Amino acid sequence: MRDDVRGRVDTLVAAGRVAEARSVARDALDADGPDAGLFLALARAHMSEDDDDHDDEAEQVFREGLDSFPDDVGLLGGYAELCVRTDALDRPGRHARGPALLARLREVAPYAPEVRRAEAAGSSVSTHTRSGASARRVQSFDAARAFAGAATPQAAAAQCARWADSAPSDPRLAVLAETTGALAAPGRTGSRLLLRRGLEYRFAVSAAVAVLVALRITVAPAVPYGVPIALGLLAGLPLLRLRSRLRAARERADARLATAVPDGEAVAGSDAFGPPELPPVPRATPREYVFAGGGLALLVMVGGAAYASSLAYPRYDIVTHESYLGLEGHVLREEYGPFTAIPDDKRGQSTVQVYVPEGAAPDTPAEYLVAVTTGDFHEMRESYLGDGTDLMGVDTQGAGSIHDIWRAEGGPHGSWMRCLRYTETASGTLRGMCLWADKGSLGMVLFTAEDKNRAAIEETARAVGADFLQPTED
Repeated sequence: MRDDVRGRVDTLVAAGRVAEARSVARDALDADGPDAGLFLALARAHMSEDDDDHDDEAEQVFREGLDSFPDDVGLLGGYAELCVRTDALDRPGRHARGPALLARLREVAPYAPEVRRAEAAGSSVSTHTRSGASARRVQSFDAARAFAGAATPQAAAAQCARWADSAPSDPRLAVLAETTGALAAPGRTGSRLLLRRGLEYRFAVSAAVAVLVALRITVAPAVPYGVPIALGLLAGLPLLRLRSRLRAARERADARLATAVPDGEAVAGSDAFGPPELPPVPRATPREYVFAGGGLALLVMVGGAAYASSLAYPRYDIVTHESYLGLEGHVLREEYGPFTAIPDDKRGQSTVQVYVPEGAAPDTPAEYLVAVTTGDFHEMRESYLGDGTDLMGVDTQGAGSIHDIWRAEGGPHGSWMRCLRYTETASGTLRGMCLWADKGSLGMVLFTAEDKNRAAIEETARAVGADFLQPTED
């Protein structure tokens, strides 16, 4: 009779009805007196909650059981497993009791399987957890081991199904059967490979993203960082699909266990195929440490390089010309500078000059107006140049009658550039204006543009910018 109650408790726990399992076990103990197997089943029912308070309750049940059955191997092994697995910082007293319980267990039954389980508990994942990362780890470990040990995926699935049928109340075997059955289906080769080589795949994806980021930093700065990130996310889709299949397998296993529990007596499992005792699941292996460490190192290096690249900006020296193209230069007063809105801590050198024919009258229109500033503009984007009638904060409507505005192919030293053609209101002169910017410089040039098309205006602006702005030599 006690065996039937213990079987029902185990089956209820496997079906996720742990509160009902605890109630059945406690009622039987109160009605019929102490029983080592029922104490162990009740403690396991508490441990399956994977909760600190229930672990405390489980410890009380183990102590109660050992008071009546001090040499019971199951109780000693279960209590030792609980103590060894407990976090030493969270429950130091319980963790410290583990070695003494292990020593007593070895003394009572040195070759019992409970000894091996308890010894491995400190470095293994709890197999009582029904959800979360631990459940996925146990599931993946068992399925990968089953596939690796069978001749074909279908053979592994058939073997695991027989094991689960012979022990219908074992949740770990039920999950294993559903998982191998799902992954052995046609077209699931990729999922099986990821199950066994997921670490290597994640590391390869990380390495590929790192290479793409390095290429973006060194040879393709125009490519946004979103491209390697998007490719990395795309490469992660097979992992998400595998996780979805594993979750679905666990849900089917829960439903399978629930149907195995009748309203009355528990179903007794058949031992026809002799289901094995599945080994402990290690928390981490040396291989995992290697790949995790390598992935972390890549992340730190790439992240650091990307951050440094985001702060970097090209350095330039401004070249001033007292005369330019045979024209006489004049420095404009500071209040006429177009870059006064830029904070002083960002701006370096600046110059604003106009060039007129030598000996020209004071009211003679300038042939060229050149404004250049350097500094730390690492946050600069092409969009900051503006569009329409507002270019980089300069109101171009005040310049005169605008004919057209366009985005130029490239400014001095590869900077972004926008240009326009307009007719000056005061003199009726056709002029060109171009503004450029990169992460280390801002510039503007106005000049007479009689009969100049777009290409000629862009070329003139690039030439002027290159004459007034030179990359700093290291």
